[in-house]
Amino acid sequence: MSESPQDTPGAPDEDVVELATKIFDLARQGDTQTLAAYLDAGAPANLTNDRGDTLVMLAAYHGHADTVTALLERGAEADRANDRGQTPLAGAVFKGEEAVIRALLAGGADPAAGTPSAVDTARMFGKTELLKLFGAE
Repeated sequence: MSESPQDTPGAPDEDVVELATKIFDLARQGDTQTLAAYLDAGAPANLTNDRGDTLVMLAAYHGHADTVTALLERGAEADRANDRGQTPLAGAVFKGEEAVIRALLAGGADPAAGTPSAVDTARMFGKTELLKLFGAE
């Protein structure tokens, strides 16, 4: 008799994995209303995937400022770095997502957090207007 993954101690429940995958996809797609409903129903605002990317990271990287704002309003951490030390703000700088950058800053993101930081990323790509915005000219 073999065990199913649900019977194996420490194995993730397939339904939970499926739901988490759906929630991550909502963040990537910028489906703010549906994502907010899941969070309001109890899904964790700081949910992370197997690479340590948060919902904020995914929404920021894919250019969804409204989704980022909704996540931050529901308790998501603006500066939570992934497993590589990258923050949502540095990702938004890399992608050139100005509306996302402003949403993250309004939500308390620190331009000096992470490796490389948003400041370092702006310097790397010669984005002087962002360095001014970050107060790091």
